[in-house]
Amino acid sequence: MNNKVAVITGASSGLGASVTQRLSALGYHVCLLGRNEKKIKAVAESLYNEDYSIHLLDVSDNKEVENVFNIIKNTVGDVSILFNNAGMGAFDLLEDIEENDINKMIDVNLKGTIYCTQQIITSMKKNNEGTIANVISTAGLEGKVNETVYCASKFGVRGFTEGLLAELKDTKIQVFGAYMGGMRTDFWNDILTEEQTKHLMDPNDVADIIVNNIKKRDKLNVEQVIIKNH
Repeated sequence: MNNKVAVITGASSGLGASVTQRLSALGYHVCLLGRNEKKIKAVAESLYNEDYSIHLLDVSDNKEVENVFNIIKNTVGDVSILFNNAGMGAFDLLEDIEENDINKMIDVNLKGTIYCTQQIITSMKKNNEGTIANVISTAGLEGKVNETVYCASKFGVRGFTEGLLAELKDTKIQVFGAYMGGMRTDFWNDILTEEQTKHLMDPNDVADIIVNNIKKRDKLNVEQVIIKNH
């Protein structure tokens, strides 16, 4: 059993891949969770060591989530860091957003974060330690044109994160919210043009900021960080 276990959802690309690489370099056994096996394997091959495991998972399926987290617990041990990063977005005027996309955004962005957190909260309380880091986005801070439902899902994650902070205030469990603007990732494929994305943030820079702020420090706890584009 490993006493440093980090679970990263949406680990197959972008910010999830960058955070996975950094936590691996810090000596964590990293559990890469995602739906695209080919992409996840490519990220795993880029890691600094072979102390990792791959788990195919749709975070919106609670039964799948329960099964995968049970496997993690039974094979590598209790989770030290949960990085809730999996997300999806569909951007359009409210009247043009399809029901399927509405359901996906709520199910993946909000319910997926809740489901994964439920699976680790008991062991973190028992151990009185651990870190829960939620990727929220600046869409969880302010409403945006063509992002009504996406903002609704992210405001939900914000409320969930703030509720967790209140619920765990008398423990040593760290709860962290990352509010960032757009990054140059696959998230924007088929949404923005290459010209539009070239001005977005580098996910490696964002990962550096997040990992630096979730490190344990005496008498100091960072609850949230806001990272915006110039």
